[in-house]
Amino acid sequence: MMQGLNLDDFDAVTFDVYGTLIDWEPSIIAFLNAWADRHGIAVEGHALLMAFDRARAAIQKERPAHLYPDVLRRCFDQICAEYGVEPDAQTREAFAESPKTWPAYQDSHEGLIALQARAKVGALSNIDEASLRASSAKIGFTFDIVVTAERVGAYKPDWLHFHTAIDELAALGIAKERILHVGQSLRADVVPANKLGLTSAWVHRPGRELGLSGDGVEAAKPDLTVTSLAELVAALSGTNPRSAA
Repeated sequence: MMQGLNLDDFDAVTFDVYGTLIDWEPSIIAFLNAWADRHGIAVEGHALLMAFDRARAAIQKERPAHLYPDVLRRCFDQICAEYGVEPDAQTREAFAESPKTWPAYQDSHEGLIALQARAKVGALSNIDEASLRASSAKIGFTFDIVVTAERVGAYKPDWLHFHTAIDELAALGIAKERILHVGQSLRADVVPANKLGLTSAWVHRPGRELGLSGDGVEAAKPDLTVTSLAELVAALSGTNPRSAA
């Protein structure tokens, strides 16, 4: 893995949002735990989270691509089917709208502001436009470029997200070699970044699991591994002795 990445080597830093900047897993687990309790289903949160992960990975491969709220509706229906529960419309809709309530990590705002002072900052997100606007407001940040699944009609790890961002940054005079892509998901971010020749950083948030299993993750090779956005900024600034992965 690359040692000692420096922000001076990059003109743009692109981010996965959910899992990297938005702390979605506890909210998903709490929602599904409450649903399971109401139906007398004795299952722990990890199993419910993995049921969600399996469902979304399969649904996001379908074409034409579904908007993210519909992905969540379909995920909810699949989880209900897996546990033998008839889905109810009210809970399904609440799950579909839940991304707008997911909180930002405490270090997201400060970290993004610090990076944007020295580089363009982009979002590459498997989400719909309305949910991303709500999440950006929670972070308190305006991205320089935004690529969503709704916009490109595909979900990462599909390369269309990355090609769109690379093209938009090229129009700003930024070469692919000057882009750093950052994500929590090995499957959706690090693996495609590797295949496309993008430098990548893996934000391995402690206790978070989504995106760490699935096709190709065993071959994922981030150039830098950190546990938080604060650590990423410190590593890129050369102030963190733990920066090299």
